[in-house]
Amino acid sequence: MPIAVYVLGMSIFAQGTSELMLAGLMPELSADLHVSIPAAGLLISAFAVGMLVGAPVLAVVTLTWSRRTALLLFLGIFALTHVAGALTTNYDVLLATRVVGAFVYAGFWSVAAVTVVALVPKDSRARAMSIVTGGLTIATIVGLPIGTVLGQNFGWQAAFWTVAGLCVLAMAGVLATVPGGRPDPAKAPRLPDELRALANARLWLAFGTTALVTATILVVFSYLAPLLIDTTGLKPGAVPGVLALYGLGSFIGITIGGRFADALPFHTLFTGITGLVVLSAVLAFTASIPAAAIAIAALLGGFGFATNPALNARVFSLAGDAPTLATATNFSAFNVGITVGPWLGGLALGAGADYPALGWIAVATGLAALATVLVAAFLPVSSPDPADRDATGRNRRAA
Repeated sequence: MPIAVYVLGMSIFAQGTSELMLAGLMPELSADLHVSIPAAGLLISAFAVGMLVGAPVLAVVTLTWSRRTALLLFLGIFALTHVAGALTTNYDVLLATRVVGAFVYAGFWSVAAVTVVALVPKDSRARAMSIVTGGLTIATIVGLPIGTVLGQNFGWQAAFWTVAGLCVLAMAGVLATVPGGRPDPAKAPRLPDELRALANARLWLAFGTTALVTATILVVFSYLAPLLIDTTGLKPGAVPGVLALYGLGSFIGITIGGRFADALPFHTLFTGITGLVVLSAVLAFTASIPAAAIAIAALLGGFGFATNPALNARVFSLAGDAPTLATATNFSAFNVGITVGPWLGGLALGAGADYPALGWIAVATGLAALATVLVAAFLPVSSPDPADRDATGRNRRAA
């Protein structure tokens, strides 16, 4: 793997830490900004909205830019939003910085993905993307708890300053390793080609799989802490340890998924989603048993993130020579799932359901995701190229 792939993973770690750390800083933000906990929670929702919009918009804007220039610009703006956030005491200003930061973070994801595709052979794309996306799983294991500790001991602003510093280091890495220069005009992405690629119905089926898998993961994960405390009976001090196990499972899952997703995309998706469905159902029955709940939490992270490289590989394969806008739309699909999963869980809890019932919602969304994979797997083969087939003999490009 080119060193630039690992640098881009480090960059995602820096920005992903910001994406996650507010979940551990709610009490401090609420007290310091003189707002309620739900209002502080809107800072997380604002980030998701910024990402949802930013990916396709910035993918189009930067089509003919030097990828290194775009990556450096996005990292620089992201760092500045955190400097502004650390310096403000105004809730509205902080909310605005979260939207702007998420907007360019989504653009970074899109350009980074296309950069990776250009740097590695076709049969290594999923593995390379698993390294880049692995930065987010490391942020779950390392960035989230460190950000929480910094915020609790030195004020939430310390966490923001740390993220800004990490982004500056990431900029140095991008400058040193990512090739510069504008794309060859003859090979540069063209908006009409990108829009034509989006007309592929199979691609929208892939986007649906991405959104449904992500919603399946988030239905339970969003409420894992209160589930562990109220239903499982763990003490609050034990929750960070369980979340770390979830993060470790995620890291292992995405590493394994990255190894197999290029050659066996359908197998990887089918195994990962089936695991999510079975584990969610088991959790619904055993959430009150500490050993079972802790083990299932780690396994949910593993099976859920094992699907991530295949979800990205499907889009790369289907988009062909016009992957930029398709990749950006796939990142928006991830954020649709991030938004819908917690929303569905919140509806159920608001209606009086208990936390184990979230497992059944995850089963429903997981089965819907599995249906989209099966439909794609059994669609008629449209390409005679053996390279487009996985080990099942089915159409790999359709995957």
